[in-house]
Amino acid sequence: MKRPVRTKRSPKRATPRSSPRGASAKRSLSAKRRPSAPVESEGKLSFNHAMIYVKDVERALRFYHDLLGFKLIEDFRFENRPVYARLHAPGGDGTIALHQAGPADSVASDGVRLYFEIRDLDGFCHRLMKEHFYITKLPAMMPWGWRHAYLNDPDGHEISLYWAGENRMKKMMKKVARKVARSGAASR
Repeated sequence: MKRPVRTKRSPKRATPRSSPRGASAKRSLSAKRRPSAPVESEGKLSFNHAMIYVKDVERALRFYHDLLGFKLIEDFRFENRPVYARLHAPGGDGTIALHQAGPADSVASDGVRLYFEIRDLDGFCHRLMKEHFYITKLPAMMPWGWRHAYLNDPDGHEISLYWAGENRMKKMMKKVARKVARSGAASR
């Protein structure tokens, strides 16, 4: 059985770069990158990344990298096909990982939605539509005071693109949450 190969690459490259001396294609990313400082969370849990299981990593890269603008950190290939990719959000510190699901594995993620924030929500959605990407719910103001648009990635994972802006921490959110909690308790 062939061993998986790890490479750093641009998603536009079809194959990993080969070594000038014909050495193994396996590369150590840590040798190429400056080591990052350990996350200091003072004994508290910190969020690292979201893993997204997909049926086709290359197709998912075209969506998350090419359309949404995520930056490729690394990919992991098996028999010259990407089976894992780690990406960094174009703004902020967030990262996601795309992981190849097995042929019989479901990638359904009922109850999970990914949220990505962008100030120019309308312009960003317009650019996606110009690329013929379907937005399931166009940008609109929500009762809690944030503008949201909804779409699905190529594997059907729900995504909310939103802008909270100055309403991020207003009491309006607390009022909506209390109202939802009361209506949920009354329906039980």
